[in-house]
Amino acid sequence: MNGANGDPDEVARAPWIPGPRPAADDHADLTRRPEVTAPEPAEEPAPPPPPPPPPDVPPHSVLKSLLGAWALSACSAEETQAVEDHLTVCAPCADEALRLRDAVGLLHSERDLDLDPLLRSRVLENCLGRRPARIPVPAWATSYDAETARLDALLRDIGESEWHAPVRLKWFEGERPVSRKTTVAGVIGHLLTVDGLVSTALGLDDPLGPSATEVSPTERTETYWQGSYHPPTRGVREPWREQSHTLIRTVSFAGRGVADLTVTYGDFALPMRDSLLERAFECWVHADDIANAVAYPYEPPSGAHLHGMIDLAARLLPAALADRRRAGLASPPRHLVTAGAPGRSLHLEVEGSGGGHWYIALDSPAALGSPDHAVAQVAMDGVEFCQLVAGHVPPEEAAAGQDGDREAIRDVLFAAASLSRL
Repeated sequence: MNGANGDPDEVARAPWIPGPRPAADDHADLTRRPEVTAPEPAEEPAPPPPPPPPPDVPPHSVLKSLLGAWALSACSAEETQAVEDHLTVCAPCADEALRLRDAVGLLHSERDLDLDPLLRSRVLENCLGRRPARIPVPAWATSYDAETARLDALLRDIGESEWHAPVRLKWFEGERPVSRKTTVAGVIGHLLTVDGLVSTALGLDDPLGPSATEVSPTERTETYWQGSYHPPTRGVREPWREQSHTLIRTVSFAGRGVADLTVTYGDFALPMRDSLLERAFECWVHADDIANAVAYPYEPPSGAHLHGMIDLAARLLPAALADRRRAGLASPPRHLVTAGAPGRSLHLEVEGSGGGHWYIALDSPAALGSPDHAVAQVAMDGVEFCQLVAGHVPPEEAAAGQDGDREAIRDVLFAAASLSRL
């Protein structure tokens, strides 16, 4: 290949083309920048702490299984919170929780008599101490109020079949004990009909109806038992309890004069204050009969109420002794005295709760019992004395301690047993 100008020795070269001319700006030193004072950056606030991780929520099945424990207040604090949070978003579980709470309410039934027997009196005393009753129950009616309430608590605890459990009622006639067989419901019917004598004395309805003419407790009871087309059942409890409530309300609102109203029991009569005390005594005695028939624990009345019952029996003994003397069942009087004068007496010493000392006039019911004229002494437990008065203990086996005139002791013990009746 020849070079330029046809020179073969010269190597041919491409023509040289100069590069583009640089622009004026290209001559500046681009590596140098003007000094500019930048403002100091503002201090940025600290970032907020990250949110706590969400708690582990138990699954639905676990929360549903806790509903029963929640209804019984048996869950831990964490479980309770989890269940209650769940109830706000789960309608089926909320409905189930309401049903379980209602069921738990049914489990809290009325207290039975296995609790402390003084619990009721302590609660009432505390309540009355804070706010006394506007219309209080008269003091002479409190024993009837308490004994009917205790018997009603017993009746609430027994089952349907136990209302037909056999009960043998015992009392004393003349020189021998007698008895009559009935049922638990029959006993309540007996109390209902005899309490009706108190109701009629207050102008209230007679449970035997407006045409009833019987005034003897035995006759009224027989009429009730024979007039029932079927054996009495637990249905007798409601009218008996309603009648006892009505009696308490009536004497509470009636004022002082009601205490002296006469209640007739056929061959004898008592003022209202003593009549309700006698009804309280019979209520306790028959409640104890029922408790023995159904194997239920039952305690005697409180000391104050028991003392009142014993005092009533002691006050009735001179008249009962005079009745037995007229029937030829007791020894004749030895030293008659004028009415109200001290005469020959028996010292009755009752021990235990509700006990005390009484002096029983022996020769005349109008005489005054006197320690200076005591010719004999009998000592016995309070509950045992009440069992004697109820005809549940033979007179020959009643007294634990005897001293003095044996004939006077026998007459008084048999007179005490003669106070009993159906």
